[in-house]
Amino acid sequence: MPAHPFRQMSKGAQMKDELTIRNAWPTDLDAIISLDQVTTKEAKPEYWRNILSHYLTGDSKNRLILIAQIDAKVIGFIVGEVRAWEYGSPPCGWVFALAVSPEARKMGIGTSLYLEIATRWEQAGVATLRTMADRDDKPTLSFFRSMGLRTGSFIELEMQLD
Repeated sequence: MPAHPFRQMSKGAQMKDELTIRNAWPTDLDAIISLDQVTTKEAKPEYWRNILSHYLTGDSKNRLILIAQIDAKVIGFIVGEVRAWEYGSPPCGWVFALAVSPEARKMGIGTSLYLEIATRWEQAGVATLRTMADRDDKPTLSFFRSMGLRTGSFIELEMQLD
């Protein structure tokens, strides 16, 4: 993966305290649930309990939950995993959740989280990063495009089951 052009904090970022990005801990569960609910407008506590249980136990080298915090306050998270050989795709890093506290937006937190997960996967030998976004979710699409993601070679297909 070539060096990413956005490997620095956005120019508009202004943080009084130092941003820390670290691996998630089991004690982050409530903060993750809360941030997800604020950003998605939907409570999914059991989903997040299962994700944390799965991602933080056993062989988790290909699964990441990263936490962004200032002082002791969790202000964002990103979740993803390395997936391989589905429909012939070589190993790639998938980002499937990213949330930043509304009070901390426009400070480069999402960018910092994205760059950290991309860097870790790059160091592990992964050459491609993927995600999915709703075509009507303009802010999310804009963010990922600003990180350099473009339409990939795979097409999502779906069917409603009634």
